[in-house]
Amino acid sequence: MMKEMQIYKVYPAIPEELSFLDYLAHNLWWCWNHEAIELFQRINPLQWETIGKNPVAFLSSISQRRFEELSTDESFLGHLERVKAKFERMFSHVSQIKEIDLDPKETIAYFSMEFGLHESLPFFAGGLGILAGDHLKAASSLGIPLTGVGLLFREGYFRQFLDHTGWQQETYPLIDVFDLPVQKLKDSSGIEIRIEIPGPDGVIHACVWQLKIGKIRLLLLDTNLGENSKKVREITSRLYASHGETRVAQEILLGIGGIKVLKTIDMFPSVCHMNEGHCSFAGLERISIIMDKYHLDFQAAIQVCTRSGVFTTHTPVAAGHDEFPKELVLPYILPYAEKFAISADELLAWGEPHGSEDTGKFSMFVFGVHFAGYINGVSRLHGLVARRMWQSLWPRRYVEEIPISHITNGVHICSYLSRNKNTLLERYLSSDWSDRLSNPNLAPRIDHIEDADLWHAHELDRSNLIRKCRQLLLKQYERQNAPRNVLDEVAGVLDPRCLTICFARRFATYKRAGLLFKDPQRLTRLITDENRPIQLIFSGKAHPNDTQGKEIIKTIVEFARDHDVRHRVVFIENYDINIARYMVQGCDVWLNTPRRPNEACGTSGMKASANGGLNLSILDGWWCEGFREDRGWRIANTDVYEDNEYQDEVESQALFNLLENEVVPKYYDRRRGNPPLKWIKMMKEAMKMALIDFSSDRMVREYADRFYVPAARNFKRLTDDSAEKAKALAQSQSRLISLWSGIKLAKPRLITEDDFTVGDTFRITIKVFLGDLVPEEVEVQIYHGKIKFSDKPEGSRTEVMWLQETVSKGTHIYACTITCSDSGRFGYTARVIPKGDEILSNTPGLITWAHGEA
Repeated sequence: MMKEMQIYKVYPAIPEELSFLDYLAHNLWWCWNHEAIELFQRINPLQWETIGKNPVAFLSSISQRRFEELSTDESFLGHLERVKAKFERMFSHVSQIKEIDLDPKETIAYFSMEFGLHESLPFFAGGLGILAGDHLKAASSLGIPLTGVGLLFREGYFRQFLDHTGWQQETYPLIDVFDLPVQKLKDSSGIEIRIEIPGPDGVIHACVWQLKIGKIRLLLLDTNLGENSKKVREITSRLYASHGETRVAQEILLGIGGIKVLKTIDMFPSVCHMNEGHCSFAGLERISIIMDKYHLDFQAAIQVCTRSGVFTTHTPVAAGHDEFPKELVLPYILPYAEKFAISADELLAWGEPHGSEDTGKFSMFVFGVHFAGYINGVSRLHGLVARRMWQSLWPRRYVEEIPISHITNGVHICSYLSRNKNTLLERYLSSDWSDRLSNPNLAPRIDHIEDADLWHAHELDRSNLIRKCRQLLLKQYERQNAPRNVLDEVAGVLDPRCLTICFARRFATYKRAGLLFKDPQRLTRLITDENRPIQLIFSGKAHPNDTQGKEIIKTIVEFARDHDVRHRVVFIENYDINIARYMVQGCDVWLNTPRRPNEACGTSGMKASANGGLNLSILDGWWCEGFREDRGWRIANTDVYEDNEYQDEVESQALFNLLENEVVPKYYDRRRGNPPLKWIKMMKEAMKMALIDFSSDRMVREYADRFYVPAARNFKRLTDDSAEKAKALAQSQSRLISLWSGIKLAKPRLITEDDFTVGDTFRITIKVFLGDLVPEEVEVQIYHGKIKFSDKPEGSRTEVMWLQETVSKGTHIYACTITCSDSGRFGYTARVIPKGDEILSNTPGLITWAHGEA
């Protein structure tokens, strides 16, 4: 039997004059800089495309002769020097967020199960990963001291291909890690960093790979090591493993292992940002190292952890959040229960809603929010949905007071903006426009772009999209052994002058990719119109277990094969960042048809807007904030019906009405040989909107201002002076929890019972029994608002009551003056909450109402 082979790698002998090429290939900065991309393309354009735009694999494929030619090519060397100078200037830029004051050995740790940085790095499945990748890119540009933490998957997410019937098939090709721009993380002595995690089947060993993204780095854990069993090695085999035991191990490795890696390299996570519940186990190990570093007990350490923790949720459907049987989680958390001096059952209960019955399930969302004082959804509407979904975690509170806010997602503009439109922005805005997105005077200059220039650039992008579609379709049909006449026809599909509508995203059923096909005759008329036709480009993957999603894909493919429309309807298989880039750059209209309110945010439409594409969308996710009639269209209103079929019918008809009466006429309004001037005006508004409101620059600045800066300050404040403030907080919370049940409120009383007119004031008093608590520990509030169709106030607000007198020990009279600012029917009640910061005042269960529960 052949023994295990020892592997070595032979790298190209790149001449000294070109040595920067190798350095550039190992930093993802190149992938959002057009001049750097063109530098690689110049070496061998065909090979660059063939090899998937992966510069590491690409350079390894270049002949020594070609390198020698380039080393004496003055034009190429000049290009290289320009890119090198720009790259080096990036490292000299100071941080744009000066309020984040961390020591050199401290970092903001950003955890995510997936990262979508570029198509050559298949460590992502969809929007969550793309968002995480854009977050890292923006953090680099802004100079934020952030470190990404994830897993290195040897198979990544599946690749999609369609069989001859149009049914989706999946393959999981292995990734050659030596063709990726990653390097083993080593210590100062050159020894590889390794971490260990006790597991139910023995120790889990993991090595760490490092990926550079501009000025920051992403650390990726990998269990594919010889000392691990086959079962353990498979933990990092496939993204989102379907087997529950492996999935738990992945999330343990990401969370606990990620914190362990940072500790091993002497980087302390002063702020921890968990991107969805997959990362929640990071809280356990972070509390452990806080206890050790600052000599704190568990209760004090959790005060520090929570006030410096951030949790972002992306999933608007409860069933979409990870839940595991408790027995799968128990072996991993037992050591922490022992260290924290609490029972395993108590720690497991952190994965259940407050006061709920034992379901035997462990929720990663519920567990994660215990470690984060800053919790957010990813759009305004999603924040509302999340507050309603998780209201039970903060019992007896009205939904508007649930401490889940929102920061609307943004996209990394430079990663998706076409070369043609980037040239326009450099000419009309500024050569360094991408570094000045926060400048309010920048985006309005888009109005100065000549209409003909913008339209010409967009026509080039549409032509590039169509050319790419033809190339990909030829490969699809050649693989299916299609006859020559079919291949000839495929080579000429789509029309560069035709109104081009794109739909590309994950084919989950709630995204309703088939909404257009509710009326195939009406759709066919639009496609085949002799004077004003439309054409449709679809792409996207269905989950391997989603039969309904696969059926939708099959329906589209079958429709596209009809003789009347097959030259204007295509489905591009194996959707990835590269295909997405062509589609958002070349589309005229970006179609989005989710069933409201199931789209947490959705960012592909933002990328289309940045390129001048006009959104035609349901008012869901980000489009609720982005829609305006001068920059896109909304499909129907916000009405939601219980009957999904009826909802689909109503919104399908609304979609067709918009296409026929507004979209198509406006696109083909070409008077006196001019381009469509009203359409171009909308394009400019869409581009301004994307740059101002929906860039990852804006998004990460908002995370920094609202979360990172206060979290870092909290951490420093609570750990200074031997962490006395953390210890005091722990004692205060413990005392409140133990004595809270003794609080009782009488009915609040009006001093006068007369009716009022706008501008009048009146006083409310209430007798409050605090038991052994003292007034300095609580806040008594009047909760009031307008009453409409229920007994619950709407648009309510609170007024803090003052201590009027102490009647006896533990019994106090509180008072408050209310001003009548509006007419109508109003209601009021009173309550007591803890006095303190937002985290203490929102402690689950610590709220007592005068009139029942909320």
